[in-house]
Amino acid sequence: MAVIPETAPAPAPGAPRWHRFLTPWRSPADQPAWARPALLAIAAVAAVGYGWGMAGASIEPFYGAAARSMSGSWHDFIFAAFDPAGTVTVDKLPGELWVQALSLRVFGFHIWALVLPQVVEGVLTILVLYRAVRRLAGPAAGLAAAAVLAVTPITVLLSRGNVSDSLLILLLVLAADATSAAVLSGSLRQLLLAGLWVGLAFQAKMIQAWLVMPALAAAYLLAAPAARLRTRCAHVALAGLVTGVVSLSWMTAVSLVPARDRPYVDGTADDSVYTQVFDYNGLGRLTGNWASIAGPPSPLVVAAKESGQLLTAETIGIKASWHRLVSGPFAADAGWLLPAAVAGALGVLISRRRAGRRDPLRAAVVLWGGWWLVLAVFFSAGTYINSYYVAALIPAVAALCGAGIAACGPGPWPARVRLIVAATVLGCTGYGAYLMSGTASGPVVLTAVALVMAAAAAALLLPGSGNGGHLAAVALAGAAVLLLPAAASVSGVIGGLGPFDTPFESPQTAHNNQALAAAGPALTRAVQRLELHTPPGDALFGTDTSGLAQSYILYSGREVLPIGGFLGNVPAPTLATLQADIGRGYVRAFVLPVSPPGPDPRVAWIESHCTRQPQPPHRRPVPYATFVCGFGPAPEPSSSPASTASPASP
Repeated sequence: MAVIPETAPAPAPGAPRWHRFLTPWRSPADQPAWARPALLAIAAVAAVGYGWGMAGASIEPFYGAAARSMSGSWHDFIFAAFDPAGTVTVDKLPGELWVQALSLRVFGFHIWALVLPQVVEGVLTILVLYRAVRRLAGPAAGLAAAAVLAVTPITVLLSRGNVSDSLLILLLVLAADATSAAVLSGSLRQLLLAGLWVGLAFQAKMIQAWLVMPALAAAYLLAAPAARLRTRCAHVALAGLVTGVVSLSWMTAVSLVPARDRPYVDGTADDSVYTQVFDYNGLGRLTGNWASIAGPPSPLVVAAKESGQLLTAETIGIKASWHRLVSGPFAADAGWLLPAAVAGALGVLISRRRAGRRDPLRAAVVLWGGWWLVLAVFFSAGTYINSYYVAALIPAVAALCGAGIAACGPGPWPARVRLIVAATVLGCTGYGAYLMSGTASGPVVLTAVALVMAAAAAALLLPGSGNGGHLAAVALAGAAVLLLPAAASVSGVIGGLGPFDTPFESPQTAHNNQALAAAGPALTRAVQRLELHTPPGDALFGTDTSGLAQSYILYSGREVLPIGGFLGNVPAPTLATLQADIGRGYVRAFVLPVSPPGPDPRVAWIESHCTRQPQPPHRRPVPYATFVCGFGPAPEPSSSPASTASPASP
């Protein structure tokens, strides 16, 4: 390493701006010459993995349908309507859906246009994380963090789908970057910018965005330059005020619009966005009663859960526990480098225990360690979480790994550091082997190779191996700890997996989660057949819940009337509205649950006043049937299994 320049050549004072723009691979003057090329290489490899096969990605149809509806109407865009007619909203805030809808509006409807924003957000997160970690821990730590983030399986899988967590994570990493800058400079402007980023992240994933605020505040209060604690507290309070105003801005604006002029707010019994955010998606997630806040869910949803047709079938039965994140599918998604992160955090805190208040490396551990700790507690205690939720832990894990490398100092390392690093490599690789053993199809040979590499690296790290042994050991140790998570990520890319999947999962789970992508051609044909028999201004048909409507809206962009919203339990549309729509011929066919029958009076009225169509003899039994209202035949929607493959808690 002594022959590698430590800094890039400084640009001439009069160098034209266009010259720097045309050489983006050159590191800035304050960074080593190898930093920018290495970072761009990591980002490029990640972009290939995130975008590979995105034209045929198996997306989440509920969000996809909402994004397509929002792309066709500015009214639906502003109010986050699920269906094109604006009957009901999605059951989340629409931050990420706005980005997807704009992508569809620019490029037209394509599956890749839905996935593209998440690919871009994932790559940007790598770049921003490098900058955030470099500010407090140096370029080597930043590169290590970028590499860990890029190879962790859940990060790769998340960026290959269309869920909102990719935007959430990008915005929160931007907030951490601005906070890191404020910690170094004491800039109130940077801290207020961090508050803005958290407020925008709230639009993507609601209360989860606020969970990182204690960590950001603690780092600033500990290490900011302002000598008086009262001044630092005032700065934090102002940033919190910015976060609150930005977070609640859209919710407040929507609440001021009369109910008749906007879609009904899904997940609520009182048509309130505040209820949706803080009860249905907030307290209800901790208590477990979120699904019944607006009333009993439709039997279709219950039947889909019991039959394992949901995208979350792999993780829906995992109960809250202290070890939820360190074993099983959640650990296989996100836990690979956790031992290295813990070792790095402890190493910094112990080695810097006598450092001054403003020690930047210790501030980095407070920031990222607090981030991980608060989220881990909530994810462990929550009644139910989706697999991709744990992706929010990975930036913190990656940053702590980088901080640990910075704490080791330049080589050659002293004997004590060598022993600690050797133990960390062995522990991390051993834990990775444990995770591989818990997967359905993890290759044993790969595990054995990683263990051999870790043992060889540990042997080279033993005191007395010399400088040459030290350099080889560092390279071998890095390869050993990254091999298994990188292999798991590659397997997910090759297998076409997405955010709801787990590396090396069973073929049955993979088949279930990819059912929508496989059913795409059949759904397209069904939509075309329905459109031939339906006037342009009418709904193709109506359904109980958004679950049966979502795939048809996704592939047609036409109205499919959802009764009761996501879970089928919200009072929209009302029975009077349904009767009026049927009377004027706006909607004639309905897909409704029949086994078991539902308690919804709207469904009961349709079943008693409309004609049930016989099921074709060649079709397997399904818990729902088609009803036709009015006179004359109406086309029957095809009952594709993919149309019910939606998570119980997206």
